[in-house]
Amino acid sequence: MVTFFNANEVVELAMRIEQKGQAFYLLAADEAKDPGAKEFFDYFAEEESKHEVFFRGMRDRLGNIEIPPGSDYEEYTQYVMALVDSHDVFNFDYTAAFKDESFTFEDAVRAAMRFEKDTILLFTELKTMVPEAEREIVEACIDEERGHLRMLAEKIRS
Repeated sequence: MVTFFNANEVVELAMRIEQKGQAFYLLAADEAKDPGAKEFFDYFAEEESKHEVFFRGMRDRLGNIEIPPGSDYEEYTQYVMALVDSHDVFNFDYTAAFKDESFTFEDAVRAAMRFEKDTILLFTELKTMVPEAEREIVEACIDEERGHLRMLAEKIRS
């Protein structure tokens, strides 16, 4: 089990999540047969890339700030690792899914919705692990992830 000692390590994890999300969206765009679907997924890939840049800057600013202040370290680490271990971006083999002829556009959108929900939950926790000065950036990413989830849900409905 990975454990975190510094806030910048958690931010590094956030960067990896954004990278994996971007890889998923780029693959979805490449596999899309409809130009509208390709454009849809390309948009989300760009959004994930933007978030990675935000977190990269944060990681570089944080240094060795210990986490989390005022909590039971072992219990807290177990909780955060449960969030990480259950994050769909680490548990869904999207490259295999796209090779399956029965994997549809709707399936890809639903997978993206799971990624976004898991990311919102993890980033909400991340916000408590970084200094006050960095929380606004994390909150902005959470808000954008919420917007992404709404857009994906709307795509399913339409």
